[in-house]
Amino acid sequence: MQTPLLFSLTGLIVGIIAILFNLVFLGLFIGFIFGGWKTFEKAGKPGWAILVPIYNIVIMHEIVGRELVKMLFYLIPFVNIYFSITLHISLAKSFGKRSTGDLILALFFWPITLGLSKAQYEGPSEGPSLTTNGFKTNPSTY
Repeated sequence: MQTPLLFSLTGLIVGIIAILFNLVFLGLFIGFIFGGWKTFEKAGKPGWAILVPIYNIVIMHEIVGRELVKMLFYLIPFVNIYFSITLHISLAKSFGKRSTGDLILALFFWPITLGLSKAQYEGPSEGPSLTTNGFKTNPSTY
């Protein structure tokens, strides 16, 4: 009967695909941790903060110059998605990424595009430090 051989080959192929998927996932995970660590260090913040779940968002708000009160918007469903997107865009702008492609990449791969590249921290992209003669030099993302 041929079915046990077919089942064993199918199981072998599925196992190889699962191992490859897990290796890619592990590589991305390590890249995100290392890249986030480097991103925070470039901005003058402690790198270990990327490992602490809510504290890393507080640090990201400090890097972009956003008020910490706006973190309360993360508690509102669907509004939290908008504020997360604008936070990542502002983070990319704080590192000099202004093109559309860079901003789209920063939405999904910000630790890799900011921490593992030659991007340098330019200062907060939001907040009161941007006003000169009453005009905002960089428009806010929201």
